[in-house]
Amino acid sequence: MMARASARHILVKTREEAEKIKQLLAKGEDFGLLAKRYSQCPSKKRGGDLGEFAPGQMVKAFDDVVFKKAVLEIHGPVKTRFGFHLIQTLYRS
Repeated sequence: MMARASARHILVKTREEAEKIKQLLAKGEDFGLLAKRYSQCPSKKRGGDLGEFAPGQMVKAFDDVVFKKAVLEIHGPVKTRFGFHLIQTLYRS
């Protein structure tokens, strides 16, 4: 069966901005609210939620985090052609 995962992310233009937001998350700020405030992705309306997807549907650097790194931890900044992402995998099957 094909692996599936669900993730949410915050996409910003610079590594510095991503690091700043990551510090806010570390202090306990709400991921969804920060996504709505800062993310450049249309998913920000849903608090950064990208829903469920399979490997290969996202760019490779993004996939590598979602399908290989620890679930529920905040990973990043991860650089892609879109900018810098903070990524949280919600579940993986």
